Amino acid sequence: MGRTAQLRTYTIREGLLDEWAAKWRDLVVPLRLEFGFEIGGAWLDRERSRFVWVIAYDGPGSFEERNERYWASPKRAAMGLDPADYLVGREVREVEWFYGSPAGSR
Repeated sequence: MGRTAQLRTYTIREGLLDEWAAKWRDLVVPLRLEFGFEIGGAWLDRERSRFVWVIAYDGPGSFEERNERYWASPKRAAMGLDPADYLVGREVREVEWFYGSPAGSR
């Protein structure tokens, strides 16, 4: 069986895609990596104002447990980034790694 991860697709408010992407890259990614997550990649779908990314976790505890710790952390709160200010839609799918690896993002 392959590695399980999440494929996340966010629909971003009109005109805020670049701002969201920059804040995600500068604020979210470093903290996610600090919490042991791996980022498999991120893509911008400008035509549909969508932000697509892959996140995985393979450490102690479950993905869900580590994700809860990430969201409850003082560093996450200090970020001052509320996804609700940017996202108008969100789809999260569990996917299984078939080819390649997110390890290059570490």
